[in-house]
Amino acid sequence: MSDEAEQAPPAPAAPAHPVVAGYDGSTASRRALAWATGLARRTGRPLLVAYITPAPMAYDETAVVPVMEGEADALAWLRAELADTLPASTPAGLDVHVTACIGDAARELARLADEHQADALVLGAPEHRLHHLVGSVPVWMARHTHCPVVIVP
Repeated sequence: MSDEAEQAPPAPAAPAHPVVAGYDGSTASRRALAWATGLARRTGRPLLVAYITPAPMAYDETAVVPVMEGEADALAWLRAELADTLPASTPAGLDVHVTACIGDAARELARLADEHQADALVLGAPEHRLHHLVGSVPVWMARHTHCPVVIVP
């Protein structure tokens, strides 16, 4: 065996049957994260917090968070956000995982939920009125995922 192979840290195990929380830094996603944390704690399931970066097309001045250059930037931002959001409410022993993907938020969250055989997918309710008229990620998720979808107001 080479020295590199011996020193490489093991890849983190993918959580089985987690509670998946979609997080984008908005007030609604913070409430959803708190609810998902409680659900994961009560059911003894791991918590998988997911941030989905839209595929870069153009700069969005109204974005809650900056458009990330790549997965590494998104993960660094997400970990910093969680350090500010979770410590007071995270019980000891809760298994928390983070992931970041690039693509369509609804489809990527559905893929993650299916891939990990999620027990539940928790999202914040859309805050913009336009989403109430033309549809939103939570509405699409409720129709296309294979696990319960919880929309936290």
